Amino acid sequence: MSANLYDLLSRRFPADRSKPCFLLSDGRAISYGELEAGAGQVAGRLIAEGVEPGDRVALQAEKTAEAIMVYLGVLKAGAVFLPLNSAYTAAEVDYFLGDAEPKVLVTDPPAWVAEAAGYAPLETTVARAADDLASLIYTSGTTGRSKGAMLSHGNLAENALALHAAWGFTPDDVLLHALPIFHVHGLFVALHCALLSGCPMVWLPKFADAEVLAGLDRATVMMGVPTFYTRLLDNPGFTRAKAENVRLFVCGSAPLLPSTFAEFEDRTGQRILERYGMSEAVIITTNPLDGDRIAGSVGYPLPGVDLRIGGGEETGVIQIKGPSVFREYWRMPEKTAEEFTADGFFITGDVGRRDPDGRVWISGRAKDLIISGGYNVYPKEVELVLDELPGVTESAVIGVPHKDFGEGVVAVVIGRGDEAAMIAKAREQLAAYKAPKRIVFVDELPRNAMGKVQKNLLRQAYERLFET
Repeated sequence: MSANLYDLLSRRFPADRSKPCFLLSDGRAISYGELEAGAGQVAGRLIAEGVEPGDRVALQAEKTAEAIMVYLGVLKAGAVFLPLNSAYTAAEVDYFLGDAEPKVLVTDPPAWVAEAAGYAPLETTVARAADDLASLIYTSGTTGRSKGAMLSHGNLAENALALHAAWGFTPDDVLLHALPIFHVHGLFVALHCALLSGCPMVWLPKFADAEVLAGLDRATVMMGVPTFYTRLLDNPGFTRAKAENVRLFVCGSAPLLPSTFAEFEDRTGQRILERYGMSEAVIITTNPLDGDRIAGSVGYPLPGVDLRIGGGEETGVIQIKGPSVFREYWRMPEKTAEEFTADGFFITGDVGRRDPDGRVWISGRAKDLIISGGYNVYPKEVELVLDELPGVTESAVIGVPHKDFGEGVVAVVIGRGDEAAMIAKAREQLAAYKAPKRIVFVDELPRNAMGKVQKNLLRQAYERLFET
């Protein structure tokens, strides 16, 4: 039996294919039947143009329903889907095209799908094994050139089924989808849960306050990044009544501030469900659907995920093994070998710990670890203290060169205040070596497309701070 992910998804489409899949902001709806027909036509065109199983097909375009027809058509044809950020420059795209060597690049999905209607649709999905490559997802490349994580049909299927069960999706759900689709969060996590349920999606090109608030009237589930929730909380139109129809708010791709978690609960009476994932494994842990969701924790490993803390210490680098973990980096055997242990665990690069009951907490990236005066400083611990100080909206703690300590702890803070007084206040809760030696006040922090603070840019910006 074929393990092609397309077959798994399409088998779960509603029996009545006239039911809506995409609810667009202009009032139109695109049915599951139209989605299925579009995917078949895309697959037919790809095969007619010489695309063979295993060939890469790249998509760099704005978010549309037709883009998902391209994605599903690529899977159906047995090819490999390569999503690229629509904001990438020509020079950046040249790197990915040179590295992945796609047979086809799609930049205008509506036009491409319309043209595909002139080809004979592919009726029977091309058979694929569970280990066959389904998608190539390039990492952000903040510490070097981007690496292509090779995700198989089996990787994506296992993760999708686990999330669908863990989060209680049913055909009666309506998913508010305002995430980009060049990233695993929007493309695999959100989309697959909806398709496996055969439920509709409020399909928004991006987060816009008015459209999201209107969409909440119809939605039962919302998935977002922390900035989605802070923007909602800043909007007086986001009331308890606006959230009452939504059974589940999910947050990921970047850490959610405990203060945001608490404010959201105060406003809505609901607790946001945080989870933990990455390009190389999609979702790894999740807070429970039924059970205690704790601010700052990313919950428990999904069924089948083996998670351990490397180094034998209470806090250390998280290592994982399981059915959704990728097999290797594209054309980087040396890098693949570096990132896996001898017994097959992937070294995530994320620092964390586990409670005795198995609950997971993330401290930050290993590359963000600060060694000051020979002592390890985990930025997250310092940020949690700073974020509670009056005048602080959010903090990002980094280490920069210091002639006496090797690295000095620096806090870059959105907000205003008296630097010396805030450092003194932090020292009441932190050992002296952990407390920031300097606090820099800014209006905003640099972030990537998914809202993660880019600490590498902060380290570059303030690398000479202690030279003056």
